[in-house]
Amino acid sequence: MEITRKNFKDSLDIIYQAIDEAEFLAIDGEFTGISDGPTMGNLSNGLDMPAARYAKLRRHSMNFLLFQFGICSFRYNPNTLQYVTKAFNFYLFPRPPFRNSPDTTFVCQSSSIDFLANQGFDFNKVFREGIPYLSRDAEQELRDLLEERQRQANEAASSAAPVSPSTHVIPDEHKDYIAGIVQRVQEFLEDLACETMDLEPCTGYQRKLIYQVMNSRYPTGLHFETQLNNKKERYIVVTKASEEEKRRKEADKFVKEQDDLEDAVGFSKIVRAISASGKLVVGHNMLLDIMHSVHQFGSALPEDLNEFKELTNCMFPRLLDTKLMSSNHPFKEIIQFTQLGDLHRRLMESPFKVPTIESPENFPAYNTATEQLHEAGYDAYITGLSFITMANYLGTFMHPAKQHVTAQSALIEPFVNKLFLMRIIDIPYLNLTGPDPKPKRDNVLQVTFPKEWKTSDLHQLFSAFGGIQVSWIDSTSAFVVLSKKEQVPIAKNMCQDAETYQIRTYSEYCRWCACIPILSKNKVTTSTENKPWIKKRKHSVLECKINQSVAHQCMNWNGDAEPSTSPSQPKPLPISESDEEASKKAKVVADSVKKDWNKIGTGGQSSRKWETLKEEMCSEQSSDLFEVPENW
Repeated sequence: MEITRKNFKDSLDIIYQAIDEAEFLAIDGEFTGISDGPTMGNLSNGLDMPAARYAKLRRHSMNFLLFQFGICSFRYNPNTLQYVTKAFNFYLFPRPPFRNSPDTTFVCQSSSIDFLANQGFDFNKVFREGIPYLSRDAEQELRDLLEERQRQANEAASSAAPVSPSTHVIPDEHKDYIAGIVQRVQEFLEDLACETMDLEPCTGYQRKLIYQVMNSRYPTGLHFETQLNNKKERYIVVTKASEEEKRRKEADKFVKEQDDLEDAVGFSKIVRAISASGKLVVGHNMLLDIMHSVHQFGSALPEDLNEFKELTNCMFPRLLDTKLMSSNHPFKEIIQFTQLGDLHRRLMESPFKVPTIESPENFPAYNTATEQLHEAGYDAYITGLSFITMANYLGTFMHPAKQHVTAQSALIEPFVNKLFLMRIIDIPYLNLTGPDPKPKRDNVLQVTFPKEWKTSDLHQLFSAFGGIQVSWIDSTSAFVVLSKKEQVPIAKNMCQDAETYQIRTYSEYCRWCACIPILSKNKVTTSTENKPWIKKRKHSVLECKINQSVAHQCMNWNGDAEPSTSPSQPKPLPISESDEEASKKAKVVADSVKKDWNKIGTGGQSSRKWETLKEEMCSEQSSDLFEVPENW
């Protein structure tokens, strides 16, 4: 069912009923963009920690607009063994309810708009018929504003005293205009047959002058009120009224403003109804959907990740991500592609069993035979179908097998309140109700270098170690993943004397990051002083001073570079006690590396090892997400 501003109020009872009777709800959102600066590769670093990923999305994705929201309710009918669905497709637009109310600004990403346009998205329907909404903070601010305005009006009415027209200073350029208005109002008063008169639309300053002059000239007998015409132009309505009628009109005006505010809350009422229901909410790759929902309909996103988790748990007590579910045991062995459309098509094949769906009479329904991907209502619908199919598949492991696995079943609990983290190779999910997975990353290095360096330079620097993966942090630093953790102390020992770059182990980098807030607060160093090893250069590749005994064996630098003029080299990072033994072994290995460097593994053999590295890192972290009970 398509819901716009035109039929929203009339459809509220139907929507509330669908939420109330649902076993679970599936949602999906469409946005005006994803990232307002970094590319997706930089926004989604493969070695982000959950807090860093959240900070990136909060900074670079929340200025976009969630302007289409899909909700589909699912209820199991035990008599027919079918699922009853009700799908809704909402068009949203944050139209300001009052002149002085917050006026939302948002950005668009051309690639996202172009993509949605090619999918047949109706942008006119969004901007003309979109349902308004308010966050709780914005709603409370407007309620306080209206109450303060009402209080001031009551005080002005109770202490009204005639004011001499001479006390108002009217600029020369407006004197003729105001004089004409005064003459029209006087003629209106003398016309006994006329009860109301509309003045022509005018500017805010002109309306201010009119109110000042009229209230002083006609303290009783007339009521003035500003209204909007069809062209959104403001004009003043003059009405003959007694003091009692004026008080009643002001009270009616206050009630109307309250009603307008209720209308402005709009779609936020639906989100609050979902929150109050406590029902399981299912989505696909839903981290951005949840962040936007909290930000636009709840409260501004906090900086701290744990505070975000608490806020999310208050709004959505139970969440489930089908992207995460399909990417982990026991599904990852039989589902190759987990994008929503691909997932839905795969779940229609063996060994899965497609659920039977029915829709209420005279209620619009989607047909999966005609795909409508990227319409939020349809995406929510097939997300719910995918969840049912996978949940029922878990039931086949039971003895005896369960044909229907409910949204409250313990079988799905391992996936509840865990949101899929895209493109992080060793942290599969964000845990909303507990600590996030903590990978070892003992084969990861953090390298800081001049901003002219490119990915190819890093590959050349570490070419002796076989296949590596590079994940950029910013323009002067990146993570480098080696294929073996035993290579880490070797790489560190070789590069101790380098002046143009610095290498840290991942644990050292984490400790260094923990010190940054303290350094920044005390202003001990500047950003340049923090990285004294970074030198400007003319060419695209720096000549790096590495251990000369192995340089010709493991590197092949070309191009000229300016010699370092630094009076001192950066001090080597302190080695923890746990690393001392490995460091000693590394020196021995480095001395002999000229003879048997190739034994470390290069070329095709290393490439093949790297192909399995990401799978091994992911499997180590995610294998315990779903445990098969002993009685299966």
